[in-house]
Amino acid sequence: MPIFKLGIIGGSGLYDLEKYKKAKYLDIDTPWGKPSDQIINFEHEGKKIFFLPRHGQKHNIQPSFINYRANIDALKQLGVTDIISFSAVGSLNDAIKPGMFVLPDQFIDRTYKRANTFFDSDIVCHVSMSKPVSESLIETCINALKEIDLDFIDKGTYVAIEGPQFSTHSESKGYRLCGADIIGMTNMPEAKLAREAEIRYATIGMVTDYDCYKAEYLDVDIDQIISTLKTNIELAKKVINILITTFDKNIDKNDPIQNCLNSAIITDISTARKETISNLNTVMRRYKHENK
Repeated sequence: MPIFKLGIIGGSGLYDLEKYKKAKYLDIDTPWGKPSDQIINFEHEGKKIFFLPRHGQKHNIQPSFINYRANIDALKQLGVTDIISFSAVGSLNDAIKPGMFVLPDQFIDRTYKRANTFFDSDIVCHVSMSKPVSESLIETCINALKEIDLDFIDKGTYVAIEGPQFSTHSESKGYRLCGADIIGMTNMPEAKLAREAEIRYATIGMVTDYDCYKAEYLDVDIDQIISTLKTNIELAKKVINILITTFDKNIDKNDPIQNCLNSAIITDISTARKETISNLNTVMRRYKHENK
């Protein structure tokens, strides 16, 4: 019977899970450098859970400089099979109000400064991103949100911008025209790298405000945003308590995400340099074992 392990990536305001005191703090090294912070490991009802604060526990890493490759590689080293991430987002849709939660099923990647693949030398790999999130994890998230009666949208498009600045009025209107429903700075290349690592991925967007696509949204009320963020974080912790016990209930044992490298790696890996193979040791662990 396969063993599923959940990784939770916390976004703005979600830096720890203080309820779970009996935890280990793990220092992980990866070929790509150090992850954002120590990874917090705890067990609950026999399940191993790993929590990583995306911006660091002191929120001292801005979106462009998060080491996304190290974060995903470190979780993969620990045997994580499923990632649910939490992110503060802005709304680009009048129907998506501050305080709501959104489960995006599509992404638009407008980032440009970040390393967005593990396969940047010697080995060519083209994973499919047509369905960028795990349907089984989304179903689990929906059930958790329903259980505590949260106001949420179960699909939508997340546009990831580089930041750290927020959008101009014209940019915000343009993202709406492209079909984006929410806007953030961190889910890309996170989702792409999770796919390359054959880890199921889903994200929960916590809406703090309306982005500036309308004239009446041009003047940001920072105090109101912070207040909404704090409320969202407390609700997110309740969601996490449910996800920890239920995340593996709906997993499709034949989910193609878990062996997607079979159809994505084009190169004969025996021709790659030893350094490349070493760097990809964790990401390609299953692939290498099955293709000896």
